[in-house]
Amino acid sequence: MTASTQILSLEEFLKLPSIEDSPAWEYVDGVAVQKPMPKTRHSILQKRLLNTIDNHTDTYTALPELRCTFGGRSIVPDIAVIAWSRIQINERGEPEDDFTEAPDWTIEILSPDQKVNRVIDNILHCLRHGSKLGWMLDPDDYSVLIFTPQQAPEVYRGEHSLKVIEDIQLTLTAQQIFAWLKVAPSKQN
Repeated sequence: MTASTQILSLEEFLKLPSIEDSPAWEYVDGVAVQKPMPKTRHSILQKRLLNTIDNHTDTYTALPELRCTFGGRSIVPDIAVIAWSRIQINERGEPEDDFTEAPDWTIEILSPDQKVNRVIDNILHCLRHGSKLGWMLDPDDYSVLIFTPQQAPEVYRGEHSLKVIEDIQLTLTAQQIFAWLKVAPSKQN
């Protein structure tokens, strides 16, 4: 993880030409911080979650690596789940590029070299600004830490059903999510 030592305003940060480089840069407490580059397990979990969530709702969309700028921060959740009705549409009928609100549901997949408290801090920031739900997946621990407004976080493992947004008709367990990492022998050839 790379961090800038220069203190910037949010407006200065958003004008930096490098913030859209991969991996993404985030702005927290006056400092630009670059997220770690996703590895294979991270990418597999992200892809499968995006598809699974999108296949279980017409009301929401799951978007990868969407910059969300709100409440004095500019963050890039691994997955931002947002109600279609909250996405601003331009005169051509297309979504506006800048999303300036907290996602309805923020999902982070912990990378080995990522700072846990920084990830949790971003999830809590989302909840303080209107998110209904936050997940932090830990692929090394096979657990999902779930955050909801005004409640203590809960750790889920195994076959216990995970909390999802009320309007999304999805039943999913930590065991099912982390089973996606098991590569079938037919895919190894």
